[in-house]
Amino acid sequence: MKIGIIFSNTDPELVWNALRFANTALLEEHEVKVFLLGQGVEIENIKSEKFNVKEQLEKFNQLSGHMLACGTCIKSRQMQFDVCPISTMKDMLKLVEESDRVLTF
Repeated sequence: MKIGIIFSNTDPELVWNALRFANTALLEEHEVKVFLLGQGVEIENIKSEKFNVKEQLEKFNQLSGHMLACGTCIKSRQMQFDVCPISTMKDMLKLVEESDRVLTF
């Protein structure tokens, strides 16, 4: 199954659980694509002693998950961004069109 996930949140527990789900899907041999939107582009900056987002993000990359980020959202925050390719709404639309299921967090 092709699963699309849109992250637009920086709540540590929510993002941690969403990444755990994405990693579980990858381990079960599903194709997973993530699009970072709005606050979601701040994923690298999420800090929590209880919910290790960085560890789950590293695992996602190790499992060859595919991630894209909204360029407009990054520019509006004047951020340096190295997590994944900078993309557009057309890329997000393509993710939605190609996915069997889309989840938003």
